[in-house]
Amino acid sequence: MIGVYLGFFKRIPHLSSLLGDNIVYRPLPNAGGLSAVAGWGLKPSSQKARRFAEKKGLPYIRIEDGFLRSFGLGVTGHPPLSLVVDDVGIYYDATRPSRLENILNNDDLSDPSLHISARKAMSLIAEYGLSKYNNAPDMDLSSISSSGRKKVLVIDQTYGDMSVVYGMAGENSFREMLEAATDENPEADIFIKTHPDVVAGKKRGYLASIRSNNRVKVISGHLNPISLIRGMDRVYTVTSQMGFEALLLGKPVTCFGVPFYSGWGVTDDRTVQPRRTRKRSVEEIFIAAYMNYCRYLDPATACQGTIFDVIEHLGRQRRMASQNSGRLFFFGFSRWKRHHIRSFFQGYSSEIIFCRRMDQAMKQGLDQSSRIVVWGHNDPEGLSEFASLSGNEIWRIEDGFIRSVGLGSDFVPPMSLVLDKRGIYYDATRESDLEHILNTQIFSPELLDRAERLRSRIVEGNITKYNTEQIKRPEISIPSGKKVIFVPGQVEDDASIKFGTRDIKTNAQLLQEARRAGPDAFIIYKPHPDVVARNRKGAVSFSGLKGICDHIETKASVISCIGVADEVHTMTSLTGFDALLRAKKVVTYGSPFYAGWGLTEDRHEVPRRRRRLQLSELIAGTLIAYPRYFDWGGKNFVECETIISKIVALRGQLEAEGRISNLQPGYLERRIRKTILLLKGLAGK
Repeated sequence: MIGVYLGFFKRIPHLSSLLGDNIVYRPLPNAGGLSAVAGWGLKPSSQKARRFAEKKGLPYIRIEDGFLRSFGLGVTGHPPLSLVVDDVGIYYDATRPSRLENILNNDDLSDPSLHISARKAMSLIAEYGLSKYNNAPDMDLSSISSSGRKKVLVIDQTYGDMSVVYGMAGENSFREMLEAATDENPEADIFIKTHPDVVAGKKRGYLASIRSNNRVKVISGHLNPISLIRGMDRVYTVTSQMGFEALLLGKPVTCFGVPFYSGWGVTDDRTVQPRRTRKRSVEEIFIAAYMNYCRYLDPATACQGTIFDVIEHLGRQRRMASQNSGRLFFFGFSRWKRHHIRSFFQGYSSEIIFCRRMDQAMKQGLDQSSRIVVWGHNDPEGLSEFASLSGNEIWRIEDGFIRSVGLGSDFVPPMSLVLDKRGIYYDATRESDLEHILNTQIFSPELLDRAERLRSRIVEGNITKYNTEQIKRPEISIPSGKKVIFVPGQVEDDASIKFGTRDIKTNAQLLQEARRAGPDAFIIYKPHPDVVARNRKGAVSFSGLKGICDHIETKASVISCIGVADEVHTMTSLTGFDALLRAKKVVTYGSPFYAGWGLTEDRHEVPRRRRRLQLSELIAGTLIAYPRYFDWGGKNFVECETIISKIVALRGQLEAEGRISNLQPGYLERRIRKTILLLKGLAGK
């Protein structure tokens, strides 16, 4: 157990997982059971914890942010995904040894497996453009490359930063650095990079008084440091982490202080620390600092993770933020959906504008550079003509295939959405991005293995789109030897019926066709949850079903019904896909996204669907490549597996509390939910 005094530590989610130890806040005077006491870096507020450790004869450890910290800035509330834990000193204090310095001075770092992992991690960091903070867009290098001269980067830091104070440097170091950069590179353009916290208005910098001139240009915009370093020929720093990131990109680096990476033979050092006696490669420094010294949180599980968990997470956030950047005009979104949509479209300086009509959009600046997003086919009049003339793409959005624990019509927020630039998955009249993926993508063996594992998790977890119903065998007496056909009901005014069917368009017609296909079969019909909840259209009178179906199921889940069936007959229902995942025969009377690939028996062909797919390929395209997933707890983008784990955990909790059978809210609760979302949507939250 580690004892901590600072209330600051309570604001770090999953601290115990990050440290790998239990945390005791404000330890009792007797210190019973404690193995160590921790403080935050060299902050003066940590002195009480250090004195307590000395008094009780306990080890004292210093904790600090790791080198791949988070997507957003710490000063704006983003918690760390990596920490360093040092029982000797702290990496940025060059006035005394640290555990990192001892590793680099003394440890054998020659293990080939470590170097293989390090090269992979370094390559991904460079590819994804990862730094300590990652919520800034890439720099447009054309803005600094017009002169044709060499480019030298001078890195400013925040005034009073501990790495400067304890890095054997000071205010004069920054002035000397700028003078040296200018004198030593007479034919080059000099660029000063302002620190993100200074750009955010939270702190001030050492070179804040410098103004751009013919030789020196100040870069104060909020931008990704890796993208900036790529365009430079040489880098000058005092103690900034950006200096090491420049080394990762193969740039020569000059240091005017003593950061953790100087003194090992890979930098041009203007200040020397005699304790650092060994020559190390950039790769070895990376192994020591990023792999041996740092501890990481797996954002998907909130358990202790690896550097690759954090790299992939931060890379995903950057990709999504880049896709979401710019001015986005949204059409066809009800007010209660707007709060959810904002979270799915958080990006680099993205501006989200909701409109009902084209004249509203034009007044607010809709032009060729804007992005257009439409819910399904809810296009306002004139949008298609504008897009055709201007060349704007129209992105169409719908709920994903694994959506939530609760119905969308009950105002439960989605955990997944699909975004389609060609059409939309349920519209069989034209190609969609999903259809394009399934027609053209070459699925790697690794991706297919992942898809098969995903299928197993879905089946074992009894996962479907809404996950509202109890998983129990239907109370049905099925005559021995009878073939069982399950017919899932659909919402008859749903867009998938309008754009995905031809001749069979109602639940009654579907049941009649299923009976013709199986005159002696035992047919089970289950109305759609939204229809049962009276939120949508599609009810069939029970009296009208006599002779067409043998049992109407309103209690057991879709998954339970699939379990007792031999075949599933459907128009376009997602239940057909659920049945394929569970190795059931599926007959389609429309053209759902999973039909036409050789996995179903189809009454209508879709000539555009040219490939014969394995089930794992269909899963890879449909659940991995096509949707985007959002974790409302962590407020970040995740993979499908994370959402499945969240749903399984939430369902388990609800079942343990006896609440799984009461997920559909009453009228009053629905109105309250809707009102809350309307207010959030109006407030732009």
